[in-house]
Amino acid sequence: MTTATPAGRLPVDLRDPALLLAALPYLIGFRPEKSVVLLGHRAPEGDRTGLVLRADVPRREDRARQARAIAPRFAAGRHAGVTVALVGSRRRPGSPPPHAGFVKHLETALGEYGLPVLHALWTPGITTNAPWACYTDEDCAGRLPDPRATVVAAAATEAGRVVFDSRAELAALLDPRCPEALARRADLLTRLPEPVDFDPASEIRAALARQRRGEGPPSDEEAVRLASALTIPEIRDACLSTAVPPHSSTAREAECLWLTLVRELPAPERAEPAALLGYAAYLRGEGTFAGMALENALTADPGHVLADLLLKVLDRGMPPEQLLGLASCAEPSGFGPILPDPEPSRAG
Repeated sequence: MTTATPAGRLPVDLRDPALLLAALPYLIGFRPEKSVVLLGHRAPEGDRTGLVLRADVPRREDRARQARAIAPRFAAGRHAGVTVALVGSRRRPGSPPPHAGFVKHLETALGEYGLPVLHALWTPGITTNAPWACYTDEDCAGRLPDPRATVVAAAATEAGRVVFDSRAELAALLDPRCPEALARRADLLTRLPEPVDFDPASEIRAALARQRRGEGPPSDEEAVRLASALTIPEIRDACLSTAVPPHSSTAREAECLWLTLVRELPAPERAEPAALLGYAAYLRGEGTFAGMALENALTADPGHVLADLLLKVLDRGMPPEQLLGLASCAEPSGFGPILPDPEPSRAG
């Protein structure tokens, strides 16, 4: 299982092994265990982080195959080299760090694309005072700082990022809230008349206003109307504009609505809010969660073009700012604006 993410704007120091290892949970959204994390150094200078990819540590017989599968992901982007970090397993006294053979396979596979491994690191876990070591220099070793006390942690907290204890805990955010409700709504959607008699843009605006007021999950009727509205391509595409500016309160409210609808709608209708959720998370630099949302969309609708496109550019490590253009589409003709009017200010 692999997870790809762009580094976004987090101030990662690629020169300091201890700080780099401590930053991993904030880069991928959860605390890695039994993992290999590869960090691309963006060309030409190589001092900025490009694609960040996490994968499970493979079994011995799968090492070469996994290395060959990982290397092209970095070759597709503009990278000057790669740092490899292995997380997990105990080091035997007097022995090199664990998984040294896998590191060799990665060096060979990446080298075939002209990508050097600039640094190879190991730690048993991302925790305060955990030991860390380099694979090529016995004197390159030490103890990790408190990951929560780093510059990267402060920047992530300021940006509203949350670090989960595991990948499974992060993925659980997308689980259905109530399977029985999904079954009811799937039945209602199959019996929905054509054409539907409501204003789709108004439904989206009303849902965003309810989200702002914190009114909770939609009713069956509201969920069905929202699902129907988002199946209109012009409406769905116009909703991409709610993700800009990425860290604004409006963007976060919209992202919360898409997450709610992912949990509240059946397949295949669930694919539309999942794609919007993936786009919003991508723009914020939350590549791991963006990938999960886009995979959720493709599970609900394997032919979903937008989700497939976004997942491909995510896998290539494209910087989030290069996708801002998708949000600049015109308002859907004949439907009116998507965003609700601002809440009136209250007099003090």
